[in-house]
Amino acid sequence: MSVVHIHVKARKNESAEALIKRFSRKAKRAGITEECKKRMYYEKPSVKRRRDKLKRQRVLKKLFMKQNGEKDVKSQQ
Repeated sequence: MSVVHIHVKARKNESAEALIKRFSRKAKRAGITEECKKRMYYEKPSVKRRRDKLKRQRVLKKLFMKQNGEKDVKSQQ
C-alpha cells in the first residue's frame, strides 16, 4: 500500500456537502475507498490469487471476443 495524501480546501461560498463530495471523489480516484473495502476482512493469499486469476480470465475472454467480433453466449439468450 502506498501512502496517498488528499488535500481539500474549502472554496469561497462552498457548502460542507460539496466539500465532502469533492473529498469523496478524490479518494475514489486515488483508490482509497476500494482498498479500504478490500482490507475490511482478511483474505487468504490463495483466495486472492484465485480472484485475480478469474479477473484475468474475464479480461482475456472479453478481449478475445472483441478481436474476433463475436458476442458473448450469455448476451445472445
